[in-house]
Amino acid sequence: MQARPAPLTRAIVLIDGKVGDEQQCFGVADALGLVPELRLVRPRRPFAWLAPHGPLDPRERPGRPEGPLPEPYPDLVIASGRRAVPYLPALKRASGGRVFTVFLKDPRTGRGAADFLWVSEHDRLRGDNVLVSLTAPHRVSSARLEAARAAPDPRLAGLRRPLVAVLVGGDSHHHRFTDADQARLVADLSRLAREDGARPMITASRRTPPALCDSLGRLAAETGGFFWDGTGENPYIAMLALADAVVVTADSANMLGEAAATGVPVLVFTPTGGHPKFETLVAGLEAHGAARPFRGRLEGDRYEPLDTTPAVAAALARAYRAHRAALGLPQTALGDAAGAGGE
Repeated sequence: MQARPAPLTRAIVLIDGKVGDEQQCFGVADALGLVPELRLVRPRRPFAWLAPHGPLDPRERPGRPEGPLPEPYPDLVIASGRRAVPYLPALKRASGGRVFTVFLKDPRTGRGAADFLWVSEHDRLRGDNVLVSLTAPHRVSSARLEAARAAPDPRLAGLRRPLVAVLVGGDSHHHRFTDADQARLVADLSRLAREDGARPMITASRRTPPALCDSLGRLAAETGGFFWDGTGENPYIAMLALADAVVVTADSANMLGEAAATGVPVLVFTPTGGHPKFETLVAGLEAHGAARPFRGRLEGDRYEPLDTTPAVAAALARAYRAHRAALGLPQTALGDAAGAGGE
């Protein structure tokens, strides 16, 4: 009699609302071949203030039907975000150790915060259950890039090469786009179009100053490029897939890592401010041959695309299977991607 296939792993993504954290968690889930449910933690004050150390908001303790972690508990939780940290050990206790917990980024409470952790190279956290890499996991997979090249977005398909994806962030805890920064970015992009004939494909973020958005929109129109104004789906993947180079602002570690997954030159624009974590990342990308400062011209050569997501998924899959074996639990399926990389 043929054995029944293992049931699919029941997984959730647990975050406190940040889009960047959500993309990292779902990037790992994608690579594992999973379709997890998204759950948001919303602790009240003062519990939100006390995170990541806890205690939990009693209203959101595991097992409560109205909370983010009701029963039945999942097999696997992938979490990120400061306020999500204390939920993982609480869930571990409530499930009798059965749930396998994952945290992306440094939880600031030590490596005992989860069964498996990923941190970037600038973080100090190390341990047997900690995977360290230069770039963060994300959803810009080689498969998605290949699909976008095979069927180009009609809004971009008619643009003349060379094409440059322009990924613009905005003001943050560590960076600020001053008036001078904004003028410099627009001037350098104008020079890129004028002297190298590049057509910019521009996408901004919710943090981008409105005045800069206006200037970038005019630039795209004047140079025969494209500016995503929020109408329709954001062609972010399509831009990266078609780009001959990527200009990216240095205020977003996620965007820097996603740009490096393309294998085309990454030209980094640094606004006012900075932080060692961004400096470490940019230096690492430069050492890999992926990045260099943006000087208003096309520079650099192609390189081996840099994507840590499959490695994170493979290591997580091995740890998950070992966890279930140690507890005598039946194995659950993780999907083809993890199966290929995790054995």
